[in-house]
Amino acid sequence: METSGIITLTTDFGCEDVYVAVMKGVILGIHPGAKLVDITHGIRPGDIRQGARILEEAARFFPPGTIHLAVVDPGVGGARRPLLVCAGSSFLVGPDNGLFWPLIKAVREATVIHLTSHAYFLPEISRTFHGRDIFAPVAGHLACGVDPLELGTLVQDPVRLALPTVKRSEDALEGEVIRVDRFGNLITNIHHQDIRSLGCLPEAKITVGDHTIEGIRETYSSVPRGGMLALLGGSGFLEIAVNQGRASALGGGNGTSEGVPVRVSRPHAGPGDGISG
Repeated sequence: METSGIITLTTDFGCEDVYVAVMKGVILGIHPGAKLVDITHGIRPGDIRQGARILEEAARFFPPGTIHLAVVDPGVGGARRPLLVCAGSSFLVGPDNGLFWPLIKAVREATVIHLTSHAYFLPEISRTFHGRDIFAPVAGHLACGVDPLELGTLVQDPVRLALPTVKRSEDALEGEVIRVDRFGNLITNIHHQDIRSLGCLPEAKITVGDHTIEGIRETYSSVPRGGMLALLGGSGFLEIAVNQGRASALGGGNGTSEGVPVRVSRPHAGPGDGISG
């Protein structure tokens, strides 16, 4: 598979410091024609799960041959391996800490390479900035057409990431809030295909924390301003929202946030019906 010349960047570096710009400078020094796209640099520091989810959500919309450079790396300088993964039509460059596991799991087979060829790194490798010294130069060389197999050795055991699963029964689904977006919408891990399998769209009953919502709407404006609703978001997952407000504020105190249980059931199902572990 040939690379497209597009390199995306996903990090927990934020935009206040020079780290992202330095990585881009390294890439452009190797491949001046690279097309650099920021997915986000707002991952919570060290939050591998959040980085993995956002990368998984975004990667499928990029052309075949895109290189996804991702650095959420609390183990930098330690025993974790630097990786290049060829997964489906994407290349993934970053740490072996589970960050790429959802994308690896989604394809029939993936080629996983432990990056060991120092000729494709910067001459001096720091203990604290592998994004600059290893991952950015590897992405740049890969975009120039370097054979992935020249970059290291094949491995078969990438780190797996434990993610919350949806429990299913005939009448109900149980999942949880996995992300709160900047609008305060609660993004769950319950996919529209899971809900369709219940055969109760759009009449499903949704329980999130102490709140119950009747029915799944099509738009935010389908309820009055300040009204709470459930809908299927652009990524295909169930969202809990407040029209022109923030669903994340409904829990009081620290607010409703990640990990809050979410239940989708047929209208006649009771709060504990039909769920097994």
